[in-house]
Amino acid sequence: MKQLAKELWIVDGDTVSFYCCPFTTRMTVILLQTGDLWLHSPVRYSPELAEQLAALGRVKYLIAPNHLHHLYLDQWLEHYPDAQLFGTDEVIAKREDLDFDASLNLTEQFHPQLVEKWPWQDEIDQRLVSGSPLMQECIFFHHATRTVILTDLIENFPSGHFKGWRKLLAKGARIIAPNGKTPLDWRLSFKKPVVRVHVQLLLNWQPERIIMAHGEIVDHQAVSFLKRSFKWVE
Repeated sequence: MKQLAKELWIVDGDTVSFYCCPFTTRMTVILLQTGDLWLHSPVRYSPELAEQLAALGRVKYLIAPNHLHHLYLDQWLEHYPDAQLFGTDEVIAKREDLDFDASLNLTEQFHPQLVEKWPWQDEIDQRLVSGSPLMQECIFFHHATRTVILTDLIENFPSGHFKGWRKLLAKGARIIAPNGKTPLDWRLSFKKPVVRVHVQLLLNWQPERIIMAHGEIVDHQAVSFLKRSFKWVE
């Protein structure tokens, strides 16, 4: 576990195979003012990791931000049966074996009449990025550390991560640091006018750091990085 700020940690987990390519995994941990822990895209559970988390607070919220980030949720629910699980509509449909507390699709963005707030809403803002039949992802912004948290909306792998034909594939998909972007297949699936609205919100947050599940973290000139990364929506 690596601490990035007073209330913010990351945990780099196993490398998993995705379409025959090695994908790193990363969990983001936020300590809320209540003393509860908010776990974004949980990696594989281990007793050692659980011990480290116990020293910080109580595991309360498990976040599955898109339909690809669900592999280890059952492990966490087994060890933390009182934790609350949240995911997008797509991941909820995919993991019918899990009992989700609520869908991340239930946002004021699509339901202006929504009165109830997320338990973390005073500290973490969120947005459901839509506009593609292949992908929807809930993105988050932690106010205290001015950090945007993403999974696959941007991938930013180190230049030496992929080898051989996989490296050529990654370069073609434009997911290599320092110029990581939304993977090519998903870029082609998005309706650009819809994505522009989401990107503008990202820029309005004025983040100072970007954590991605796959690849290098951006901890300086974050807004400039976002503008370059999303130039494809112009």
